[in-house]
Amino acid sequence: MSIEALAETLRAHPSIQSKLAISGATAALGLLASGPGTPGDDAAPLPREGGYDLLAGEGFIPAFVQDDPWFAGWCAVMVNLSDIAAMGGHAVALLDQVWAPDAGAAAPLLQGLRDASQSYGVPLVGGHTNLSAPELGIAASVFGRATRLITSFDARPGDTLVAAIDHRGTYRNYDNFCAALDAPADRLRRDLALLPELAEAELVTAGKDISQAGLIGTALMLAECSGTGMEIDLDAITPPPGVPQERWLRSFPSYGFLLSVDRQWVNAVCGRFAARGIDASTIGRVTQGSAVTISQSGASALFWDHAHTPYMNLGAQDA
Repeated sequence: MSIEALAETLRAHPSIQSKLAISGATAALGLLASGPGTPGDDAAPLPREGGYDLLAGEGFIPAFVQDDPWFAGWCAVMVNLSDIAAMGGHAVALLDQVWAPDAGAAAPLLQGLRDASQSYGVPLVGGHTNLSAPELGIAASVFGRATRLITSFDARPGDTLVAAIDHRGTYRNYDNFCAALDAPADRLRRDLALLPELAEAELVTAGKDISQAGLIGTALMLAECSGTGMEIDLDAITPPPGVPQERWLRSFPSYGFLLSVDRQWVNAVCGRFAARGIDASTIGRVTQGSAVTISQSGASALFWDHAHTPYMNLGAQDA
């Protein structure tokens, strides 16, 4: 596949196109990145004495929940904790919202929530349950705290892009690459703790967790929030064995973060992940402008220009 064809295939994929819905929702709510909680970040940071409170939430498409209810419950915890870590925070507590036709149908969802809560060591403290719904549904919210933030708005031209992804897993369903289910609880907790450690050591300029839009869609979101361009070097990205490149670029890893790092700190950042067995490598750089490009074997192509076609359309942070 040519680099131009790869860019077009990624651009048109539903997992990447789905994020365009953000702009409609935020417009209806009157939200801009300059507002409270800086919409566009992985969690809403609310200043408090000595740091920040963090709020985030996740909901799941019905097909995903129907396909694997237990895993949907697990993911409702996992992805929320990833959002808090991506902001440089520690999760404190979770709330769940479950819809089901009856208690029996709800049981695997609730068990997945409980299992993940116990593994990650973050308590479920309440929520909402409806056992008269026509089909299964789940959402969850999380509260956390941070001393220093990693935000989506501070990537700077000249920064190096570092992708840190746990390759010790396999696909569970769809494009969800899960490296969490066989990991010891202590490893899950300590791996997430790396992000607030990096924030507090001031080793990271900006970052996001790799979302349902995959590595390439997450790069676009980070670029748009920061008002920059990005160059992604596909030759520097090594998927796990047997995983096609195009699928890996749009996959949702259970543990994955895209970080913008000053060049002087790249080795220190990658070294901290490597010490925990997590693949971390430089995959590109932050540039001036608004174009997110991909390159391979000397050829390059435009993936997206967020000035020409806004992706989340939240407006500049200082608007």
